[in-house]
Amino acid sequence: MDWSVIWKYRELLAHGMQISALLVGVGMVGGMMVGALLALARVSRFRTLALVVGGYVAVIRSVPLILVLFWFYFMLPLVTGQPMGAMTSALTTFVLFEAAFYCEIFRAGILAVPQGQSLAAAATGLGNWQTLRLVILPQAVAAMVPLLLNQAIILFQDTSLVYVVALRDFLTAANVVVGLNERPIEVYTFVAVVYLAICYGVSLLVGRSKKAALR
Repeated sequence: MDWSVIWKYRELLAHGMQISALLVGVGMVGGMMVGALLALARVSRFRTLALVVGGYVAVIRSVPLILVLFWFYFMLPLVTGQPMGAMTSALTTFVLFEAAFYCEIFRAGILAVPQGQSLAAAATGLGNWQTLRLVILPQAVAAMVPLLLNQAIILFQDTSLVYVVALRDFLTAANVVVGLNERPIEVYTFVAVVYLAICYGVSLLVGRSKKAALR
């Protein structure tokens, strides 16, 4: 066992982790922003808009992420005539793909708030937007936090798929190191420990958030 290979190629592995972290950060923030808008559209009174958004969510959640990556990286340039870089394709894919899942998380959180809360807010003279912002969302967020953290874990694991568009994320960087040194046991053990530490740490936050929501 020669663990010095990890230190020797630490910069390559660190750069791969930076790519993974960027994908997770942009995918989460952008996905939640777009997902929140989609959720509001799904629960709106405009039935046509709700049906269109519902169809989008159903389609995206029914196809593999790797296929969506292929769509944006290979097929979209053929339609638009404008090539998209690997990073742009990956970021766009993660935002739009995750938005479909965040949409359902937000929608479930909003619908979980008893209707009586809305009626009580209306009785006090609050408008629809004030009711949503001051009454519904604060209660919905508490129920959504565990699901949002779970989705973050899934998103981090999904970043390994960007190798199909030639991006060197953390796992892909590890594959490169293995190819250079033929030390798969040490490298993949290190990668597994890193994934375990990050995912288990977030899962502990999920457990704490669930306990806090029940209080």
